Amino acid sequence: MHATLPLLQVTDFPPVRRGQLDTLQVNLGYRCNQSCVHCHVAAGPNRKEQMSPANVEVVLEFVEHHRALTLDLTGGAPELHPQFREIVARARPLTTRIIDRCNLTVLDEPGQEDLAEFLAGQRVEIVASLPCYIEDNVDRQRGEGVFATSIRALRRLNALGYGSEPSGLVLHLVYNPQGPSLPPPQRALEEDYRRELGRFGIIFNGLYTLANMPIQRFGSTLVSQGRFEQYMTLLRGAHHAANLEKVMCRALISVDWQGWLYDCDFNQMLGLPLNTGSRPRTHLSRLDIGALAGHEVRVADHCYGCTAGQGSSCGGALAA
Repeated sequence: MHATLPLLQVTDFPPVRRGQLDTLQVNLGYRCNQSCVHCHVAAGPNRKEQMSPANVEVVLEFVEHHRALTLDLTGGAPELHPQFREIVARARPLTTRIIDRCNLTVLDEPGQEDLAEFLAGQRVEIVASLPCYIEDNVDRQRGEGVFATSIRALRRLNALGYGSEPSGLVLHLVYNPQGPSLPPPQRALEEDYRRELGRFGIIFNGLYTLANMPIQRFGSTLVSQGRFEQYMTLLRGAHHAANLEKVMCRALISVDWQGWLYDCDFNQMLGLPLNTGSRPRTHLSRLDIGALAGHEVRVADHCYGCTAGQGSSCGGALAA
């Protein structure tokens, strides 16, 4: 795999400073039941990294001390971590919002037959990746049969109340472009998703459009195809300064499977730790969130992926 950090470090991206922290995003490990081409984590079935029980306790203690924070669980497939359900159940009384970043097909994995029911019972918000509403496109990006499995999973979630406003069980879908292009307007694409998935009887609360980051598998593919600079030129040329006020790194902090801290999941994958000024890197067990506000975010050229066009974050587009 081609390393892209050397191509990204020299940058003219504008400085960004942190605001008030509202989200703790925890990567429980890189193991996944899929190996997607666009995956910025390079997750897959053969990855062994996973958070230790000791670091799980650090996360839960942190959430207990900072109850206003959203707990955002990601991976890999976070549900494959052996303590996933314990983490959710213990965190449930400590915070008002838990997010599970779900690839949908994990609901069909052996041993996960009751996962959907567990998530509904714990009232976990699901952010589910479905990169297109067209079967061929999804299977090309994620593997044969993934679309059909995802549709079955969405129907199960709907049957439990997910996607229905009165139930309060929130289901968001996530779109990624198929290649080196910016996502289309989020609002218009959401209507397309509603129309096409409606043919399967599927409902959801909203759609998040995310730009592909020029790192890990996707970045390596661009380098192999000789399209890396072309994509970076697209991102830089579409930069909108107004999006800087809303980038996720101003209010989110990313925790890797070892407990080390980063400004975002993308910096985590590039090995660019949170800059606190006093230490090369900071562990969650030593974080003082009161001292975070005003800290400068570590930026590189990949950050243009978050500010290009309508903007991109873990919560979808940044521009209205």
